[in-house]
Amino acid sequence: MYLAHFGLRELPFSITPDTSFFYSCANHQEALNTLLIAVRNGEGFIKITGEVGTGKTLLCRQFLSSINRDAADGQGRFVTAYIPNPYLEPRTLLLALAEEIGIELERDADQYHLLKSLTIALLDFARAGKRVVLCLDEAQAMPLESLEAIRLLSNLETEKRKLLQIILFGQPELNHKLQQDSIRQLNQRIMFHYHLGPLDRDDLEYYLAHRLSVARFAGDRLFSRAAVKQLHASSGGIPRLVNILAHKSLMLAYGEGRQHIEARHVRAAVADTEAARKNPWRRWAVAASLLIIAGAGLGWMSLQ
Repeated sequence: MYLAHFGLRELPFSITPDTSFFYSCANHQEALNTLLIAVRNGEGFIKITGEVGTGKTLLCRQFLSSINRDAADGQGRFVTAYIPNPYLEPRTLLLALAEEIGIELERDADQYHLLKSLTIALLDFARAGKRVVLCLDEAQAMPLESLEAIRLLSNLETEKRKLLQIILFGQPELNHKLQQDSIRQLNQRIMFHYHLGPLDRDDLEYYLAHRLSVARFAGDRLFSRAAVKQLHASSGGIPRLVNILAHKSLMLAYGEGRQHIEARHVRAAVADTEAARKNPWRRWAVAASLLIIAGAGLGWMSLQ
């Protein structure tokens, strides 16, 4: 691999959601701040949406790491549950929640007794001064019945606050699902919502530098300005696509014995990456560029 060639200690552009590589651009930092403020204020439902590859899972893990760090430092006492694949029927989802927060339940218990046991456990946590936070990733895949079961759990509260705080992470399809009449009560209870967008051109520059720094790169500029421009145009600023294309570009440069990444390396990586060729954000960026060029041309003609 190219690690020694570029003086790296680890792969800088892995698509695994590693919190040590979390880059706090304005978009992601605002989303993280929203989550931290909401859970510390005891809000019930929170929703984070974003297109595929915009970093929702990494944001979720960074959030969980942050509140667990706070708990360890005595800043707060949180019990966290993370369910990465909530495509589960209601009973199985409740069992998964119970397992995540350390509650032993009878496997053959019906839904009524599951809810009763969870209620008792959540009350015990509240009496002990602990807050329970449930994070559901890929929430757009949840069956409507399971979303309703989660809503019923969110009804549990003391006179002061909710017993369970729920954060939904999902693709924009989640918004459409929540508009359905059968779960309109849940949609009304979402107190905070944030939508993650792609990285802009400047953010991409810093994003690349940040990940290279974490991977212990100590050399001069690795990606040329033309390469960064091409990378942004081809990825649309979607972090996952940026990582894939940057990784392939490094492999191509390594194969040539080059120490710097040029635009042609990125173009070759795009040709080898179907997701980048079909990326809707890329088509939008190209269309926007054509409009700018057309506008400039019309402006020049008007001066003649």
